Amino acid sequence: MTPPFRLEPLDDTHDRDSFTSGVEALDHYLKTQATQDIRRRMATCFVAVEERSPALAAYYTIASASIPMFDLPPSVTEKLPRYFSVPAVRIGRLAVDLKFRGKGLDGALLVDAKDDQAVAFYRHHGFHPLASHPRTLFLPIATAKDILR
Repeated sequence: MTPPFRLEPLDDTHDRDSFTSGVEALDHYLKTQATQDIRRRMATCFVAVEERSPALAAYYTIASASIPMFDLPPSVTEKLPRYFSVPAVRIGRLAVDLKFRGKGLDGALLVDAKDDQAVAFYRHHGFHPLASHPRTLFLPIATAKDILR
């Protein structure tokens, strides 16, 4: 992630009220639902916090999931065991505060696409859509390893 930000789990010390991504559903989730999902162990929420202030710059959620094999392209499944589904980690929501746009946070925190523009963004970063849900995208582990090298 681009300095001067640090990633940490969302907790009660973070000021969510001033966070504005420009997408009402994402802002509402952070302000009213994220803590409930964490408490119920439905998802975990991480925030990018600006180093020099307590300002929340971005957030994303992750949860466990599985992907049916029939939704994956043959190029991915040919080397996998013949299970009905494969385990996955789902990045459920991602939002960047308007004040922090253009600092590379969105690319550093990559999720389910809300619209065609988001699909294009994820595809640009190496994600592939599922056959039955084209706005649900996945990143093969091999691709993620290459990116992290």
